[in-house]
Amino acid sequence: MKIVYIGNSVAKYQAGAAVEKVTLFAVRTSIEALQFLNANHEVDVIISDFNLTGNTGLYLFETLKNDAVLKNIPFILVSEEYNYALFTTALSKGISDYFVHSSTEVINIIQRAKSLYQLQKISSQEDTIDLTNSSYTLPLSKRIFDIVFASTVLLCISPILLMVMLAIRLESHGKVYYISKRVGRKTFDFYKLRSMRTGSDELIKKMAEEKNQYKKENTITTIDFNKACPKCCQLEQGHSCSPILHIDNHQICEYWHAYQKNEIEKSNATFIKIVDDPRITKIGRFIRNTSIDELPQLINVIKGDMSIVGNRPLPVYEAELLTNDVLSKRFLAPAGITGLWQVELRGRGGEMSEEERIRLDNEYADNFTGNNYSFWYDMKLILRTFPGLIQKSTV
Repeated sequence: MKIVYIGNSVAKYQAGAAVEKVTLFAVRTSIEALQFLNANHEVDVIISDFNLTGNTGLYLFETLKNDAVLKNIPFILVSEEYNYALFTTALSKGISDYFVHSSTEVINIIQRAKSLYQLQKISSQEDTIDLTNSSYTLPLSKRIFDIVFASTVLLCISPILLMVMLAIRLESHGKVYYISKRVGRKTFDFYKLRSMRTGSDELIKKMAEEKNQYKKENTITTIDFNKACPKCCQLEQGHSCSPILHIDNHQICEYWHAYQKNEIEKSNATFIKIVDDPRITKIGRFIRNTSIDELPQLINVIKGDMSIVGNRPLPVYEAELLTNDVLSKRFLAPAGITGLWQVELRGRGGEMSEEERIRLDNEYADNFTGNNYSFWYDMKLILRTFPGLIQKSTV
């Protein structure tokens, strides 16, 4: 990628560009910058100091906005000290990002430039994608098997389902079935027989903190407003490394708030599985141990929401945490009633770490995508599922 830097810290930016392996063109004034940019339209990102000879970086940005080609190039503005008025003005005018030299390493600014470049590439690719043929379809053999298998099983077990539904209704009031939003390759209504007392969803947050099987050590739950930002501590009194946020009668700089929020997300488990869940009814414990509560998902299979074999669909509150490539890779495979992680560990009654589950989900996604899909691999997983249908735990 090609970066143009406008300002007086040329040596620092050249060193940073060498480390990050990007091409850097450096000029010192806005006039030189305009001459260079008009002659070289193949520039990916512009980094400009605010204080330039004769005018400012913000003036240069507004000048570039009048050019049909140059106005689309990401523009980063850098000032020597943090100025709230400049920060708000720059962002309101459409600056891509704003940094302060006194609290930010040059290499971090170049890394941000690389990030903006990648986002620009993705955006331009999305604009040219033909969506007419982009709908996702299962392999034909997998879809035919799903419909035949699910329909046959539903027909055979209908007497059992009727008896179980009657037992659920006699033990506790409420609907005999349970519907929740789940996320696979799409969001859909997920069907199960109700195994918990009514109103159990309201207790999930408290239960997750106390009894989650995937709970990590040293979990961070709240932002510490009393702990000083290490970057702000390096500045003169009255200055902050980033804009000040006012939250619940507390003041905290934007950088320190974002950093702590990120640490909270990293320390909390992505998945939630409650061991020996006290919300479960007596009949609920039985249908969970025998996996009978999962049988209505055969309706999801017939509808096309799920497949017999795939990665388990996730509740929305779990799916929204899977934001990076490694975690979200699981969604390349369809949602399924059974899958690799169930037959590997759940059927054996073993405990499973969050990392193991992510690895197994991604392994099935690898075996499903491209030309790797095998109908017989799915059959193997189905046969391995039957020994695991009866289990001791109620997770």
